[in-house]
Amino acid sequence: MADIQLISLGCAKNQVNAEEMLHLLTEAGHKTVTKDAEVAIVNTCGFIDAAKAEAIEHVLELAEQKGQGRLARIIVTGCLSQRYADEIFNELPEVDGVLGTGSYHEIVEAVAQVLAGEKVMRFGDIDAPLEARERVIVDAQGSAYLKIAEGCDNCCAYCVIPSLRGKFRSRSMESLLREARSLVESGVSELILVAQDITQYGKDLYGERRLTALIKALAEIKGLCWIRLHYLYPDGVDRKLINAIRDTEKVVKYLDIPIQHISDKILTAMNRRTTSAEIRTLFEKLRAEIPRLVLRTSLITGLPGEGEAELAELAMFLETAQIERVGVFPYSPQEGTPAAEMEGRPAAEVAEQRAERLMNQQALVLDRFNESRIGSEDIALCTGFDPETGIGCGRSYAESPEVDGQIWMEGDEPLVLGRFYRVRYTEITDGELLGEVLAEEEMKG
Repeated sequence: MADIQLISLGCAKNQVNAEEMLHLLTEAGHKTVTKDAEVAIVNTCGFIDAAKAEAIEHVLELAEQKGQGRLARIIVTGCLSQRYADEIFNELPEVDGVLGTGSYHEIVEAVAQVLAGEKVMRFGDIDAPLEARERVIVDAQGSAYLKIAEGCDNCCAYCVIPSLRGKFRSRSMESLLREARSLVESGVSELILVAQDITQYGKDLYGERRLTALIKALAEIKGLCWIRLHYLYPDGVDRKLINAIRDTEKVVKYLDIPIQHISDKILTAMNRRTTSAEIRTLFEKLRAEIPRLVLRTSLITGLPGEGEAELAELAMFLETAQIERVGVFPYSPQEGTPAAEMEGRPAAEVAEQRAERLMNQQALVLDRFNESRIGSEDIALCTGFDPETGIGCGRSYAESPEVDGQIWMEGDEPLVLGRFYRVRYTEITDGELLGEVLAEEEMKG
């Protein structure tokens, strides 16, 4: 048996795959470590250039360790390996094994092969039905991701995900509820539902969208306090879903709805199914019907055809809509996608400058949002505590893990990870809220 280090990069969906691999490796008798490993596994993202560069940097660092005799074998898994298997082997000879996104479940066999001195390439069917797999939750702090589907059928012009992750495949509701109950029994109080597009959940299995039914079933689980929804495609947010979000107490009023742009010209070029008017109407409807709603979206600048007029339209929309959480990314051409062949692409530095302009504008919106919360009270999930300073950190309903920062909490008593506290916000420090702990909150889970 070997000491194994697993480095997982990229999105929450990737993290779930890493946790599944950790369970398989642990069950096989391997020991997972954070350094001084015999085998290192890098679970990669290959969606945009920055993610690819990060993955390659990690592999090169491990290759240096291998050259120094501090590491025996290297395995690369995930989206980058699915996309560039031959290039990885040819250009990074220190790599011993490559597993595609259809072969995560073969990690134990791959480790045995590389330890035996073999070169390994395993690429299972990326369109295969999903199977429920056990996981080792890493650093849960009361929260865990629940991946309800894999793959994507939306075929956005700029996106390579369908070729890396396959067609959209939902997990059965029964398997999801079993996993959710198990996670709650292990101490998880917040489940974050993730997929490339969770609004499509169930359509392939049941012939209709079943996200609303899934939400209601999850809400019945005793001990589960928060249900958070990530990555809702705008045209999938229908009346039934809005009602369920509004009326289900356990669903936090925070919605991640990537729109990518607001110009009809650019939305059409992106092969998105929603128009500018439909997006605006949806956001207005959500604001009107869901009190204290916090919205997050993702945007792309610099797609071929985007000019100053389209950028100005996007900037004006952000100022009007006052979306609390926004991520802006300069367009990164992906070979094999329709957008990569389009003419009229702004220079890379122009796309970056446009993204920076929008983020600077958005910073003012976030400042106003934080200022509006001073003096108010929220319930926060504790995710960290420093006994020396007596200061803890955590998240309210308005902060999602890894993307939104955190809030800071001061109290008279030590805080406990994974528990909920009522906090009154008192000030803003370095762009984040600081609050005083009023009491531990007994949630109705």
